[in-house]
Amino acid sequence: MARYRWTAADMPSLEGRMVMVTGASGGVGAATAAAFARAGAHVVLAVRDPQRGQAAARAMGGSTEVRELDLADLSSIRAFAQSWSGPLDILVNNAGVAGLPGSATKDGFDLQFGTNHLGHFALTNLLLPHITERVVTVASGAHKSGTIHFDDLALRKRRYGFAASYGQSKLANLLFTLELERRLQLAGSTVRSLAAHPGYAATSLGTKGQPRALVAAANLAGRFFAQTSGQGALPSLFAATQDLPGASYIGPDGRGELHGSPHWSVDRRPPATPPLPVASGKSPKSSPASASDRMGLRPMRADFT
Repeated sequence: MARYRWTAADMPSLEGRMVMVTGASGGVGAATAAAFARAGAHVVLAVRDPQRGQAAARAMGGSTEVRELDLADLSSIRAFAQSWSGPLDILVNNAGVAGLPGSATKDGFDLQFGTNHLGHFALTNLLLPHITERVVTVASGAHKSGTIHFDDLALRKRRYGFAASYGQSKLANLLFTLELERRLQLAGSTVRSLAAHPGYAATSLGTKGQPRALVAAANLAGRFFAQTSGQGALPSLFAATQDLPGASYIGPDGRGELHGSPHWSVDRRPPATPPLPVASGKSPKSSPASASDRMGLRPMRADFT
């Protein structure tokens, strides 16, 4: 019997939903945003380069808008969040960088860790009062080789390796997903936190600043072995639209989770007790409707850096 393969055509109607995808100007992010738009959602492309974002939006059609967001700049993240009003049903933390060894964010963090994890951590925290359904954070199979160096997140005390930095950032994505889900459960929120990874998708991620021969070799390998960006988007779309428990991690079902149809695993551990303190001083059951209020989260302080 042939195995059923889930595709973007299996997504439910998202008419009337507000969806945001970071890093949606190209690659898997653009494919993810386009699928949401085809399903009827109003899609916000949160991108560093508005011109590229506008070009991507024109190509995908549907109901879209482009907003500038630089995840490597905390001031940009704050301004973006402060300008947001109204509900946000689904947030897909998709943007990411790879390579560029030794580069730093505007605030002095390692570029990969700062963009891939800290930027999305800050964005989600600040937007949480508006989020109504799901947060999907895009990780990577590289998390398996990642180690969190809590005493040296920028890897300045040891020999810097962009693969080690990238793996650390992707592992941090998963730890964030789990902790956010734990806090949401304790608060009694209906918002779910999930993670996804695209497998091996043919994109330009990790090629900027690399030797031309290496880029050519990567592109050649991608032509024969990689999935398309549309296929790489499927795990994120599945995580965002299917009835899955919080803390689910969705990836391709092929060998090594490099390609294939979405499948998932889930952390089924119960939330820790006692409940976390909340800003209002009330119990989670009697606190305000906002998920961030119930969780005791406050907007980032100015001294976050």
